[in-house]
Amino acid sequence: MRRRLLLPAVLPLALAACVMQPAPEIATPAPDLPPAFFFRPEGSMQAELAALLPQSDPAWQMLSQAAIAQGPSLAEALARIDTARAGARRAGAERLPNIGAGADVTRNRINPAQFGEAGQQGFIPREQTSYGANITAGWDLDIFGRLKAQERAALARIDAASAQAQGVRLALLAEIAASITDWRTLDARAAAIEADARAARQLAGLAKVREDAGIAPGFDRVRADATASSAATRLAALDSERARLIGRLVTLTGQDAASVRAALASPAPALAAAPAPAALPSDLLANRPDVAAAAANLASTIR
Repeated sequence: MRRRLLLPAVLPLALAACVMQPAPEIATPAPDLPPAFFFRPEGSMQAELAALLPQSDPAWQMLSQAAIAQGPSLAEALARIDTARAGARRAGAERLPNIGAGADVTRNRINPAQFGEAGQQGFIPREQTSYGANITAGWDLDIFGRLKAQERAALARIDAASAQAQGVRLALLAEIAASITDWRTLDARAAAIEADARAARQLAGLAKVREDAGIAPGFDRVRADATASSAATRLAALDSERARLIGRLVTLTGQDAASVRAALASPAPALAAAPAPAALPSDLLANRPDVAAAAANLASTIR
């Protein structure tokens, strides 16, 4: 009978002991990496991503600087960094003692007549002024580490915002470089099409002379005229592509269309394809801003 009575009393204590146990630790050792990689490029073969950008193009220099200084998307990303820094400062301040001070001044008017003879003789002042001051102090002791965890999470959010801003910057510069390269490619295509059109018009003139002399049929002249007309049509199609690129650069840089068009009108150096940077996929993956931002966001959620 006593065993039956003791069992319900001991069972809550056993359950409480199970609940109060710390969470199990899962061992996650870092993987052992080899000292060297077989396909690792030599030092002379390595390159940087900056080598893929048109660094010597005057249009790139003008528009990229304008985008960094006045780009709307980049300004928004930098504002998120400022917000994260403010949150980190607040989390750090919450761990410090909170000291407050206050002061007040009170002035009251009194009717001396209500005090009789003493008031009539001037012993009671007509106005009374009282001053007061107080100082308060409070300190939230971080016994269980909650405030320290909040500060650590706020610092991780700064890293995440910085990585996101770096990603926005890289994406912005890459889009500008691609648009400028497309513009220079359109210029090269237009020059080639104009050369084809001139050759077709010369061939049409020669075919017309041969046709008038009766030594060639008129089909040669018609075919040359068709080639010249096709070249003119392709030149007109390039104008719509140029308008699209100008609108894209206006959105990316925040500049007006006239400024963008003036930058693109500057003479450009000869186009040359740069070699792709040789690097390990693991290095490229670790340096990606979105991966760094995801790691920082994950760190901010773990307390």
